[in-house]
Amino acid sequence: MAREARGPKEGDFITIKSYKHDGSLHRTWRDTMVLKTSENALIGCNDHTLVIEDDGRRWVTREPAIVYFHKHYWFNVVAMIRDNGVSYYCNLATPYVLDKEALKYIDYDLDVKVFPDGEKRLLDIDEYEAFSRRWQYPPEIDKILKANVLILVDWINNRKGPFSKEYVDLWYSRYLELSRHK
Repeated sequence: MAREARGPKEGDFITIKSYKHDGSLHRTWRDTMVLKTSENALIGCNDHTLVIEDDGRRWVTREPAIVYFHKHYWFNVVAMIRDNGVSYYCNLATPYVLDKEALKYIDYDLDVKVFPDGEKRLLDIDEYEAFSRRWQYPPEIDKILKANVLILVDWINNRKGPFSKEYVDLWYSRYLELSRHK
C-alpha cells in the first residue's frame, strides 16, 4: 500500500494531460512508461503512444521519445529519437503535478524546438500572445516564462540534463530493458 501513495514506480504506465490557462484540457498522452521518479522529477518514455487532442482527434507518436518533467522548472522536454539524430521539443509550461489520474501541467503555448544539428527555434510566439490577451495571463506568468526560456536555452547550449547524448542513450537503453520484461 505504501508504494501506491508514493506514486508510479519504474516500469509503470501513466497518462499525461496538458491543460490551457483557462483549465480546459489541451492534449492527453496515454501509456507513458515511467523510467525514473525522484522528489523533483519524472522521466518517462513515449513509444507509439496514443495522443488525444482537445478536439477528439487521435494520433500515435511515430518514434520513441524520452520525456522529462520537473517540479521547479516551468518547462518540460521531449527528446525524440529519430534516424537522423535526436530532436527536442520543449514546452514552456507549469511544473508538473501528479495525482492518481495523471501527470498534469498547464501548457503556456511557447515552445523551443532543437534540431539534431543544434539549431534552436522559439515557436508559437503569436499563439502565446493571442492566448495571453484572451485569458489575461498575469504579468508574473510572463516574467516566469521568460526567465525559464533563458534557463532552457542555457541547458541546451551546455548540453545539460536531457540535452546530453549520454542522458538520452541511458534512458532509452533503460526503456528497452524494461520493455523486454513487460
